[in-house]
Amino acid sequence: MHNAIFFTNVLRLLNERGMTKHELAKLTGVSISVLSEITNGKGNPTLKTLSAIAEALQTPLALLLESTDIDTRELEDASGAHIPTGLPPGYCRACGTLTHHQAFQVRKWHEYNMAKIRQKS
Repeated sequence: MHNAIFFTNVLRLLNERGMTKHELAKLTGVSISVLSEITNGKGNPTLKTLSAIAEALQTPLALLLESTDIDTRELEDASGAHIPTGLPPGYCRACGTLTHHQAFQVRKWHEYNMAKIRQKS
């Protein structure tokens, strides 16, 4: 499950930055064959490899593992596993780059929604 989330995020970032797997391999010191296995969903990377990739892409590792652009059904198809979100229907996790003021507003929404979720359970 996390492998599928990780590789979809890595591929998205490579595309956004106009980078190739070869360039990423040079930045990380990870062989191109290992990177290809990871981005094809076949690899089982070590934490050291995951960290090196996150650092090379200048992205926190947690973001590469927690969120993805594809929906749960597509992710399940890619990984072959049921992906529990831990959130009730009607809620989703989202990630974005925000100004400090926008981040403050989002934190307030998060606190409000988490209180509502706790009340329901």
